[in-house]
Order: sequence, then C-alpha cells, then structure tokens
Amino acid sequence: MSDSTPITPNSNPEEAVDSVNTSEEITAIADRSAKTRQLLGMKGAAPGETSIWKIRLQLMKPITWIPLIWGVVCGAASSGNYTWSLENVLKAAACMLLSGPLLAGYTQTLNDFYDREIDAINEPYRPIPSGAISVPQVITQIVVLLLSGIALAFVLDLWAGHDFPNVTVLAIFGTFIAYIYSAPPLKLKQNGWLGNYALGASYIALPWWAGHALFGELNWKIVVLTLIYSLAGLGIAIVNDFKSVEGDRQLGLQSLPVMFGVNTAAWICVVMIDLFQGLIAAYLVSIHENLYAAILVLLILPQITFQDMYFLRDPLKNDVKYQASAQPFLVLGMLVTGLALGHAGV
Repeated sequence: MSDSTPITPNSNPEEAVDSVNTSEEITAIADRSAKTRQLLGMKGAAPGETSIWKIRLQLMKPITWIPLIWGVVCGAASSGNYTWSLENVLKAAACMLLSGPLLAGYTQTLNDFYDREIDAINEPYRPIPSGAISVPQVITQIVVLLLSGIALAFVLDLWAGHDFPNVTVLAIFGTFIAYIYSAPPLKLKQNGWLGNYALGASYIALPWWAGHALFGELNWKIVVLTLIYSLAGLGIAIVNDFKSVEGDRQLGLQSLPVMFGVNTAAWICVVMIDLFQGLIAAYLVSIHENLYAAILVLLILPQITFQDMYFLRDPLKNDVKYQASAQPFLVLGMLVTGLALGHAGV
C-alpha cells in the first residue's frame, strides 16, 4: 500500500472564511466593473442587462460623448466671444447635449445597427448581437435621436439669432456623414483612410464648428485648421480598429490594421497623432501665439511617452490603456488651441 498524505483540517477556520469572503468581493467588483463598461460602451464588457433604458444607453455609448462635448468647449473658446453669463452657459450646455447624447448617440446606435454581424464576432455582449434589444426598437431609437438632434439645432439657431441656420446645417451634415460612414452602399468605415478621417473629423471638427458658430462667425480659417487637427483624430480613430481586427479581417473590411498589419498600422497611428498636433503648434507660432504653442508642445510630449510605453509595444493588448493615458493630453491641447485662436482673433 502506498503512503498517502493525510488531510488535516484548517487550524484557523476564520482565515478560510476570510478567504471565501475576499474571493466573493473580488468577483462582485469584477462583475460591477463589467456592467459599468457595458453601460458606457467600453471594451471588456459583459451581457446580462435587462433594463430597456440601460440597454438603450449602452447603444449610445456614453463614453464616446466626451470628445464631442469637449469639441463644443473648444469651439466656444476659438470664437473669442464666449463670456460666462447664464445665457451663454445654457447655450453651451444645449449644444453639448446636441453634439453628445443626441447626435453622437444617434451615430453610435446607427453604427451598432449596421455592425451587428461584426459585433457578433468581436463583441457578442453588445445589445443587438446578444438579443437584449430587438431590431425595430433600435430603428425607433435611431429616428428619435436624429429628429431630436435636428430640432434642437434649429432651436439653437433661433436662440443665437442666426440669419442662416448654421448649427442646423452642421447637424444635418454630421448625421449624413454618420450615415454614409456606417451604412451601405458607401459604408466609409470599410476604407481605413476615408472611414477613420470621417470619424476623426466628426469627433473634432464638427462639434468645434458648432460651438464656434453658436458664439461667433464660423470662417474658412477655423474650418481648415480643425480639419487639419482632425488628421490627428484620424490617428485616434485608428486606435479603435485594433479591438476589431479579427472580425474586420473575416468580413473583408479594410481597416488599417488589416491593410498594413498591426505593427505598421500602430506606427501610422502615432505618427499622425503627433505630426498634425505639431503642425498646429507651428501655426500658433506663426500667428505669434508662442505661449500657447509651447503649452501644446508640452502636451504632445507625454503622448509620445505613452505611445512608447504602451501602444507601440502591444497595440492589441494596450489600446485601451494607451487611450486612457494619452488622450487627456490631446484633448487639453485642443482647448489650448481654441483659446489661442480666440485670443488671436482668427
């Protein structure tokens, strides 16, 4: 008979109980984190939500509203006319509601609708592929957000006393870009360059134009400069492609990671982010806004650092970590640029 190792009871039952409790707490925290990520529309989420209103919010991806809301702030700053009156605060808040929850929510819901087959591969926990919401309910949400956004844009034009409905035209143009980005036959997102630039411009230039038009006169210089800035946004949009590279490859979508490979696409991404911010800094020097230019350069440096620390080393694993670390510096740079343009009276 072979010797056997005797099983001895735990001499400290309290330690065993504490260990079980700790494990349960970790599981509960992880579950809450997954549900929060699902609600915000972030990577690494989990299914299981039953509230229809939370599911509708998931489709609108609240995490994506932030840059558009910020773009309105930058536009108000670049107008050079924003003052901290109650009326202006309310106007800005209404424009943020337009750009973020309504039109970004419309864009994200529309994109989820047309991406339901891709999401079934890449993110099966999303509301549509998981079966948490029906297709007719999704279509209703798209229509309500679209009409609400255009209606609010028209109200803002009336409120600002515009002879020409600038904000309404921008809202209609933005919703059209969102449609051709996601929907066939054009489906711009199938092309890595056109799709990502459309996305970058929608997240930087369009809300910037709306904020500027609401408080000042939108001119060609602001349009051109923000379109250049949107080329840095194109780089940011490429980052989002790394999470879906497998599904894009299977379905034949020509994202940059599919076209050029993961490592080359990562380099294209970071060069565009840094280069076009640098060109904007050079322009600020050319109009003698040297202090603002210096601040913008100082905000580019930590982005380069995080690119080397995280993104370039493993873009598939570190895409979210890189965005969380580096993007705050990019959006602060946008505000610095807006303040500089407003100060210079561009």
